[in-house]
Amino acid sequence: MSDTANRSIDDIRAALLAAAEAHVPFDGWSETSFRAAMADTEIDPALARTACPRGAIDLALAFHAKGDAQMIQQLQDEDLTDLRFRDRIARAVRLRLEAVDDKELVRRGTTLFSLPQYAGDGAKALWGTADAIWTALDDQSDDINWYTKRGTLSGVYGATVLYWLGDDSSAHQCTWDFLDRRIDNVMQFEKLKAQVNDNPVLKRMFAGPLWMASQVKAPSKKGQSDMPGTWQEDAPVNP
Repeated sequence: MSDTANRSIDDIRAALLAAAEAHVPFDGWSETSFRAAMADTEIDPALARTACPRGAIDLALAFHAKGDAQMIQQLQDEDLTDLRFRDRIARAVRLRLEAVDDKELVRRGTTLFSLPQYAGDGAKALWGTADAIWTALDDQSDDINWYTKRGTLSGVYGATVLYWLGDDSSAHQCTWDFLDRRIDNVMQFEKLKAQVNDNPVLKRMFAGPLWMASQVKAPSKKGQSDMPGTWQEDAPVNP
C-alpha cells in the first residue's frame, strides 16, 4: 500500500480524481469508478472515504471545480481590456469548455446531475461556474444584480454545455455561434431592465417590485450571510 499518511485531503482527492478519469467514460461517476480509483492509487479506503464521503459524487464535483480553476487561471493570464464586456463573458465560457479534455467525462456528469437526488449539486456547480466568471471579470455589483447576473449566466452556460456535447462541427464553431446568440439574448434583457429604470412612467408602474428588489443585497464577503442574500435592516417599511 502506498504511503498516504502525509498527504492532505486535497491531495488524496486529486489523486483519486486523476485515476477515476480513466474509468468514468466506461462506468460513469459511479461506485465502480470510485473503487477502481482506490485500487489504482492504492489509497486506503478509509482515507478515500474521508476525502470523498459521497464517493464518485464528490469526484464529479471535484472534476467540475478543477475546470473552473483552470478557466480562472487562463482568464488571469489573458489581456481582455480590448474586448467588450459581452465578449469577455463569451471568452470565459469558451475557456471553461476548452478546459475539458474528454467530453465523455462531462456527458457522464450531466447524466449524473440530471438525477433528482443530485440535481441540487448540479445546479450549485453551474452557479459556482457563473460566480467564478463574474468574480474573475471583477463584477462590482452588490445588489439584486449580483444574483440576476449569475442566474442568467448559469442558464447560458448550462445550455451551451448541452449544445457543445452534441456539436461535431470543426473546432466547435457551431457552439461558439450558439453561445454568442445566447449572450445577445441576455444583453437584450439587460437593455430592457435599463429602459424600465430610465422611464419615469415604468418606474411608477413597477414601484413596488423595484423597491423590493432594491433591498436585496449580495452575500457578505465576510461570510456573515449566505444566499439568497440579506435585507437592509434599516430599510423603511413602505416604499
